[in-house]
Amino acid sequence: MPDSERGPRNPITTGSVSGSQASSPVSPLAPLADAPRAELESVRAAMRASLVGWATLRVQEDRALVLPAPDLDALYSGLERALGADWSVRYAADHAAPAVVRAALRLAGVEREGLSQGHSLQDARLLALADAFRAFGVALATQEGQWVEYDAEEGPNTHELEPEAPIRGAGTQTAPSPLPEPVRDPHLERARKHIDDLLEGLKATGMGKAAAQVLARRGYGNTVEESREVYKELKSLQAR
Repeated sequence: MPDSERGPRNPITTGSVSGSQASSPVSPLAPLADAPRAELESVRAAMRASLVGWATLRVQEDRALVLPAPDLDALYSGLERALGADWSVRYAADHAAPAVVRAALRLAGVEREGLSQGHSLQDARLLALADAFRAFGVALATQEGQWVEYDAEEGPNTHELEPEAPIRGAGTQTAPSPLPEPVRDPHLERARKHIDDLLEGLKATGMGKAAAQVLARRGYGNTVEESREVYKELKSLQAR
C-alpha cells in the first residue's frame, strides 16, 4: 500500500511528496501534455539537473553496483520553480526484501510511473523515480551503472564518480520533443491487472520475494505478449 504522508521536503521517509509550498506564486500551467513545448522543456530541465546522485542497485561482498539517481532537494526546488504546487511524487513498496518500489510522478496533471529494485527501500525509491523520468522523456545515456567499493557502515564510495549526463531531448536549435504518450491499450492494462492479482496470491503463499525479483528484473512488459511471458514466469512459481 502506498504511504500517504504529505510534505514538500521530506525526501525519503515519506511516501508522498507534493509541491504544496512553492517559494513564490507561480501561474498555473495547462495540463503538461498540452503545455507549450518551452514549458515542457523547463520541467525536463529540472529533472535533468537533479540527476547528480547515486543509488545502490545491489551489493556483492565489498562492491556495490550504483546507478544515477535524482537529488531530491534539487528536484523539488526545480519542479517548484517550473510548476509551483502542481506536482507530486507517490511511492508504493511492492516488496520489502528485496526492495521493490513503484514511484508515481505527477506533473501538471500528467502522471507516469516508474518501477525498480534497490539494495534498500531508499535506493529503490530513488531508482524508481529515475525510471519515471524516462517516461517523461528524460533518460541517461547508459543504464549499466558502475561498480564501486562498499562498506557496510559507510555505504558505497561514490565520491570520485562524475554524474552521468542525461540524453537531452532537444538542443538550443531544436524544438523539445513532445511528451511520450502513456500506454492505453486495454488488453495490456488487463494483462497487467492479471499480473497484480497473481502477485497478491503469491505473496499470500510465501512466494512474494521470488515474485518481486521477477517483477524487478522484467517489469510488467511493454506489450501484451511480453506481459503474458511475465505472467507465465510468475505462474510457474506456484508449482514450487
